[in-house]
Amino acid sequence: MKNELVKENFESLIYEFRGVKIMLDYDLALLYDIETRALKQAVRRNIKRFPKDFMFELSHEEHNSLRSQIVILKRGQHSKYPPFAFTEHGVSMLSSVLNSDRAIQINIEIMRAFSKYRALLLESKELNSEIKRLDSKIDKVLKYLLSKIDALQQKKLDVPCKKIGYKSHEK
Repeated sequence: MKNELVKENFESLIYEFRGVKIMLDYDLALLYDIETRALKQAVRRNIKRFPKDFMFELSHEEHNSLRSQIVILKRGQHSKYPPFAFTEHGVSMLSSVLNSDRAIQINIEIMRAFSKYRALLLESKELNSEIKRLDSKIDKVLKYLLSKIDALQQKKLDVPCKKIGYKSHEK
C-alpha cells in the first residue's frame, strides 16, 4: 500500500475561507477514492466529532465564488449544494470516521501538507520582516545621498559662473 499511494500535490487543494485553511469535501473524497455523497454521509453520522472549528459548510456566496474561480465544472464533483470545508483538525478526524488503510495514508500526507503550508507562511513572514528592515536601511541611505546632492547643487548656485564664449573688444 505504501508504494502504491501516489503522492499528490496536496498544497494546491488547501484553500482559505473565513480566515482558516481548509480542504473541501469533494477533493477529500477524490483522494480517499470514495464518493462525495459517502463522505458527507459518514460525517453526518458522526457529526459530534466535527465541531465548527473542525468542519463547516460553505455559505452559498462562498460556494458561488469558488465555482466562478473553477470555471469548468466537472459532473458529480461540483454539486449544487455547498461543500463541507474541513480544517486541519477536521481532516485528521476524518481518518477515524473513514476507517480504511487508504484514508489513514492520505491523512498522513495531508497533515504533512498542512505542516509544509504553515512552514511556508512562517518563512514568508520572516522574509517580509527582513525585506522591510532592508528597505528602511536603503531609505536612510538614499535620504542621506539626496541631501548631499542637494547641498552640492546649492553650492554650485552660490558660486558665480564664469562666462564662456568669445570676448568682444567693444566696450
